[in-house]
Amino acid sequence: MKNFTPLAVAVVSAVLSPLAASAQAVDARIPGVWTMVSLEVADTSGQMQQIPYSGQIIFTADGHMAVQAVNADAEAPDTPYTRHGYEAQYGRFVTDEAAGTLNFTIESALVRDLIGQTLERRYEFEGDQFILMPADPSEGFRVTYEQQ
Repeated sequence: MKNFTPLAVAVVSAVLSPLAASAQAVDARIPGVWTMVSLEVADTSGQMQQIPYSGQIIFTADGHMAVQAVNADAEAPDTPYTRHGYEAQYGRFVTDEAAGTLNFTIESALVRDLIGQTLERRYEFEGDQFILMPADPSEGFRVTYEQQ
């Protein structure tokens, strides 16, 4: 086996270090299992209304994410994220802690049109609660979770 020259090691390190850093861009407060405690959706006047939903979101420290949620109303109309009141998707995520944003790239989803999309979300913490909102306020929702 040949010895690696210091130059070769430096080049490989320079190439791989940014990749490793970007793969680990996860706010350390986020990983874990979070249970939905409330979902608010904007009505036609822009007022937030509580929707009877339950769900769970799971984040890993290495940037994997999975979410499942269900509307208590089995007759709920479909949305861009749900079918028959049910939502399920998984993929990879990265965060920008300074900006308070989370980008979720969907690898698989119940709603197949979502596959391959990257959804940008704003996030914040209030006490022991984790809150997700769309980066685009016109989407009009706010989901609150508590960690298990």
